[in-house]
Amino acid sequence: QVQLVESGGGLVQPGGSLRLSCTASGISASFRLYAMNWYRQPVGQPREVVAEITGDGSPTYTDSVKGRFAISRDNAKGTVYLQMSSLKPEDTGVYYCNAKYFTLDYWGKGTLVTVSS
Repeated sequence: QVQLVESGGGLVQPGGSLRLSCTASGISASFRLYAMNWYRQPVGQPREVVAEITGDGSPTYTDSVKGRFAISRDNAKGTVYLQMSSLKPEDTGVYYCNAKYFTLDYWGKGTLVTVSS
């Protein structure tokens, strides 16, 4: 059974930093083949992709987080990270981890990030 478990969310002041982690189980042997993504969903809004990293480590970001967020992965640990800096209130939302490989598509349950003073 495949599971993605996110951690690291919480309450942070504007301008602060957080590091999210997502650890995969059930796909450890093939984790390196999966594109790993972070999505977020603000309250009352649709889910949007924030960052993606390919199996070989190439990252892409949505425009609103470029220069502030960094996605990385450790294939040996089956883990993907999202380092978030210079956080803004509009970064608030539930952050979801996603693993994709052709038609295989797995999601975590999410971790809440709240940016507020």
